[in-house]
Amino acid sequence: MADFGLYEYQEEVVERALQGENIIIWLPTGGGKTRAAVYVAKRHLETTRNAKVVVLVNKVHLVDQHYTKEFKPHLRHDYALLPVSGESEEKDFFGKVVRDNDVIICTAQILYNALTNTEETKHVELSDITLLIIDECHHTHKESVYNKVMGCYVEKKLNKEGRLPQILGLTASPGTGGAKTLEKAVEHVLQICANLDSAIVSTKHYAPELKRNVPRPIKTFDVVVPRPHDPLGDHLKWMMELIHEFMVLPSDYTLRETGTQEYEADVVILEQRGVRQGNRQLAECARHLRQYNDALLINDTLRMMDAYRSLNEFYNTKSATVIDGTDLFLVGLFQENQVKLRKLAGDSRYENPKMSKLQSVLLEQFGPSVESRGILFSKTRRSTHCLHDWVSTNKVLQEAGIKAAILTGAGNGITYMTQHEQADTIRRFRQGSLNLLISTSVAEEGLDIPECNLVVRYGLLTNEIAQQQASGRARAKDSKYSVVAQKGGREERREHVNEYLEELTGRAIAKVQDMSPQKFHIKIAELQKQAVICKKLAESRLAEKRSRHSAASVQLLCRNCFKPVASASDIRLVDNAHYVNVNADFKRHYKVGGQVCLDRTFEDWEPGCTISCNNGSCNKDWGFEMKYKKRALLPNIAIKHFALQTPDGRTTAKKWKDVTFTVEHFSFVEYCDENFPDLLD
Repeated sequence: MADFGLYEYQEEVVERALQGENIIIWLPTGGGKTRAAVYVAKRHLETTRNAKVVVLVNKVHLVDQHYTKEFKPHLRHDYALLPVSGESEEKDFFGKVVRDNDVIICTAQILYNALTNTEETKHVELSDITLLIIDECHHTHKESVYNKVMGCYVEKKLNKEGRLPQILGLTASPGTGGAKTLEKAVEHVLQICANLDSAIVSTKHYAPELKRNVPRPIKTFDVVVPRPHDPLGDHLKWMMELIHEFMVLPSDYTLRETGTQEYEADVVILEQRGVRQGNRQLAECARHLRQYNDALLINDTLRMMDAYRSLNEFYNTKSATVIDGTDLFLVGLFQENQVKLRKLAGDSRYENPKMSKLQSVLLEQFGPSVESRGILFSKTRRSTHCLHDWVSTNKVLQEAGIKAAILTGAGNGITYMTQHEQADTIRRFRQGSLNLLISTSVAEEGLDIPECNLVVRYGLLTNEIAQQQASGRARAKDSKYSVVAQKGGREERREHVNEYLEELTGRAIAKVQDMSPQKFHIKIAELQKQAVICKKLAESRLAEKRSRHSAASVQLLCRNCFKPVASASDIRLVDNAHYVNVNADFKRHYKVGGQVCLDRTFEDWEPGCTISCNNGSCNKDWGFEMKYKKRALLPNIAIKHFALQTPDGRTTAKKWKDVTFTVEHFSFVEYCDENFPDLLD
């Protein structure tokens, strides 16, 4: 092992894996878990007949990182390796990829799709794999794709169905699963072990060596006292009170304090209630109150002008979509106060003190002649854009040589990044042409930048796993980990709770490791049987829910104007992913907008234009058209934009899996017969 460059603590934690056992390696971030996994993979390939290694990651950018920095340098001369992500063409014939390569590094969703796909070129069996490495394996719980993959494994194990791969899990932060007591934390760790069918190992004999080689960053609480006066926040709250009075809050409903996550949850439920009752005044007021509450949250975290702009952007879209008196009141209220709000937002006397504290934290690490690299974590995509604008327009920070960029999750929309943009940003940060990433949680796990010497958590309320992961991004010697928060506020209190939970996690793991092998295996088998039973019960409940109403008895209504626009019997499921309306008459209910642009191509479809409600000036977004197999133009709709009129009353659904009727699968042949009858003549 010495010629491979492993430390003795790494040799200790891989020992049982080299003997063929299923194990979870628990080492802190920066402890070399991936390097240890590469060594296990190499030995496995050398000693196992027809060896096939699959490495699963949970973030797209980690596919290339693991391939380029770890697996390729050590294995490329003797073995065929291939990285596969959502934008790779290889995903479309993943079964062949697995057959033709020795090591495949991919996102977990790609493997799960292959396990459930019946096409020969795409299908993979677990028995085709001899070693399955799962990075950030603490995500193997509940409905995660990791747990879906391992759910297939556990079922086959209990049913004694053929050969199964060896499992190697990697984690720095198993967490407590929300538990606050040792007993419950132990239960959580055991559940993770059961889900992965693995024992958990850590260094026992070489902890001092680990501590020397993986120093933790210096943690500071950079706190500020609340601003004594907040005229903008006070004025927003006054406007919210006027909306409360206008909408006539139901007597049995109480809203919690404005400017909190709890208030946001309350108005979300209130909007759903308004939709169910057909009370558009209640529903629309609740939607607007959520925007005001967002502005209060932004005002508490970012610049006052950011809070104003968030509301202004919302009402720029609303002024052209007035339907009734409720809209006239809400739009009018904002327009009457718009000048006042802008004036308050521009008064620097009342600016958020957290911003000046953040500036001082950054200036401690950055300077014209100082080589620093840092990651600034914030909660939302919007906040990352606001912070980037602040850094870019801040003369003092620019003079300090800060070159910042945003890193957020991949997706569609102006606040999302494409996968190519993600990869390019990370590459530039590694090379040093950027020295500050302003990121959402996408960079918390796995991102390995040895030169990173500053991590700042700004306006975040997260669990102990996210805290440990974010802290672990600071890899350089004498790194700093800063929590910028209000003195005595929720963020500071949560950070202290997370410190306790991190310590509790260690105690829980020690308890599990101290169990006798017999007791441990009995407990794991029991939890696995329970998991399979619970899964089957959940499937049964879902099937029962899906048959509660016939599709023909359910109408879809626009969620904004409540106009009936479609029958649920016209909805079809395309490729187990897209819900489309196949009734040609549906087109008269929507108008077509701009072209949807995606950074990747798909095997059987391409995006068309956005669609929105055509009822007067409603303009509610519904989804987009998609061209399927270059022939069928299908409106692809999101159920969250509709209300459902069922025989039991009106309801809402956040996702299609929540609907109470069965959706039939789309038949391209039937569609062509109905819409292009002369095609086969």
